[in-house]
Amino acid sequence: MTVIANSLIVLTIVVGIIFTIVTVIGILRLPDVYTRAHAASKSATLGVLSILLGVFFHFWFNEGHFSIQLLLGIAFLFITSPIGGHLMSRAAYMSGVKPTKLTVGDDLAEVVEKAKKGKPDIRKEEE
Repeated sequence: MTVIANSLIVLTIVVGIIFTIVTVIGILRLPDVYTRAHAASKSATLGVLSILLGVFFHFWFNEGHFSIQLLLGIAFLFITSPIGGHLMSRAAYMSGVKPTKLTVGDDLAEVVEKAKKGKPDIRKEEE
């Protein structure tokens, strides 16, 4: 049982480290704020979540301590990190930060223009 528990702990922490490395590479190499925010919110969430899960398993299997604080931290991070990344991207868009020239489409432009003109959102009209 100890070998299986330690293997699970090492596996989750290694997966977390890999996702964290992918996050660092994404933040350094991606061309604009929107793709960087995507890398930071998605893979960083999975990386930290996997590391916290490995720590939770360590305390539960090896120390015999079931940590509800770690589970609450994992849940809080899982909920708030993607929302924070989305809000940062939306704030960058609203403040006029231009995407890279490689960007193919801008689905938000029409909604923002209608909102500036005082018209209702087109998605609400379709429902």
